[in-house]
Amino acid sequence: MTSFGVSIFVLGLSCFFTVYSRPAGVHLRNMDSFIRAVQQVEDSNPGISPLALVRALRRTAGHDDAMTIHFLGASYNLSDAEVLETAILNASSFSFFDKAIHHIVTDYGEERGVVLTPDGTTVALAPLLLGIELGLKAKMEGTPAVGLFSLTLGRTLGLSFLSLQDFPPSYRLGPNGCWDNVDYPKMFKLSQAATLATDAVINGGMDGAILGTDLSNLSAHEPPQALSDILKGYYSFILHEGQGLDALTKHVSPRRREISRAILEPLDLHSQVMETLALVWKLEKTEWIAFDTGLGKAVKDGLERFVHKYWDCPQIIPRCQWGAKAHRGTPLPLSLPLRFLYVHHTYEPSSPCLSFPTCSRDMRSMQRYHQEDRGWSDIGYSFVVGSDGYVYEGRGWNQLGRHTRGHNDVGYGVSIIGNYTATLPSRHAMDLLRHRLVRCAVDGGGLVANFTIHGHRQVVNYTSCPGDAFFSEIRTWEHFRD
Repeated sequence: MTSFGVSIFVLGLSCFFTVYSRPAGVHLRNMDSFIRAVQQVEDSNPGISPLALVRALRRTAGHDDAMTIHFLGASYNLSDAEVLETAILNASSFSFFDKAIHHIVTDYGEERGVVLTPDGTTVALAPLLLGIELGLKAKMEGTPAVGLFSLTLGRTLGLSFLSLQDFPPSYRLGPNGCWDNVDYPKMFKLSQAATLATDAVINGGMDGAILGTDLSNLSAHEPPQALSDILKGYYSFILHEGQGLDALTKHVSPRRREISRAILEPLDLHSQVMETLALVWKLEKTEWIAFDTGLGKAVKDGLERFVHKYWDCPQIIPRCQWGAKAHRGTPLPLSLPLRFLYVHHTYEPSSPCLSFPTCSRDMRSMQRYHQEDRGWSDIGYSFVVGSDGYVYEGRGWNQLGRHTRGHNDVGYGVSIIGNYTATLPSRHAMDLLRHRLVRCAVDGGGLVANFTIHGHRQVVNYTSCPGDAFFSEIRTWEHFRD
């Protein structure tokens, strides 16, 4: 499958963030560094339109493939005024942006053209910027954002399904990976052989579809923000104690899965992907695309896997991303599917975590306590839910945990970070557990369909876990049993 680890955008073999001349203050492969570079260009050229800037970025990165030109026009075919504006991308900026946006997976499994976002997820910039450009173009022209799905996700998914149609659906998407250092990210390494639709490319595609839709739906009297502000509003928001995502009404990156589903699912994705592949065949003269019953089935199977993995399941932050230490000894496997889900609260840490850095620190603290103070081989929980919009991997789906004495081999133990004796977790955090994680577990073969939910206190004496307030809440859940 390594032969498929190539750029979905056919962008060439440029490396990403190696030694180059770059704008001052930009050093790392994270979204904040990219936004700072964009803002430097904006500050040096007051009044530049976000459409002109994002189009200039496309021109810099050479993203003028046939499908992009079909929907957006050629980036080099600009008006005289816009050509003058693109001159702001001097030699230093050109080198930086070219390498930042240029997507490729190397033979060694390093994915380039991706950035670490403040919420702890990884995003490919190319599909993100294509979605933004199409949304800005539609806003300026007062027309629908035609081609948004095709540019951001449709081509990626279709070609991945087609290239790997002889493989099981579970191998046609992904994988995720981990950064060498989340505080100073410089290299992103995939966990296994790449498909055309890596997690980062799909994240960027979902974000591009969301922001493109938002921008195209702006009212006629509402001018779009500067490009740096568009990115800051989506990626660099701040959650507040006692509110979290529950009180946040604007579109932000931790909600990319639920928002992209609301936008895209009504479109009949199977027809959309098939139409996109037909357009690729027409525009790119790809005669190897065979429109037969096998292709239709490959798209159907692939989309079922896409919906399960990226919409039904929550985003799970892997162990390597939150800085887990290695399991001590040899992990013991679980015999799946399991029949129970045991709900916990952490008690300590006692406050909900509202950001990736805080949640990661809490995970490391709990693992240290479980390994060093209690003498366990690893953090005890199977999964832990943060109030930042994400689930954090503990022992995971397949390994025996140490969370519910006497019952670890028959159920998963899932905890929400915080003390919920007197107050409830955020509604969003509870929904991640109650609806998203359990559906993912059932559909993925981890839990039986008629599984039972128990609070920790029901099966272990001398504990009030998961807290009086939270326990009263889970007593109302459909799979709860006394």
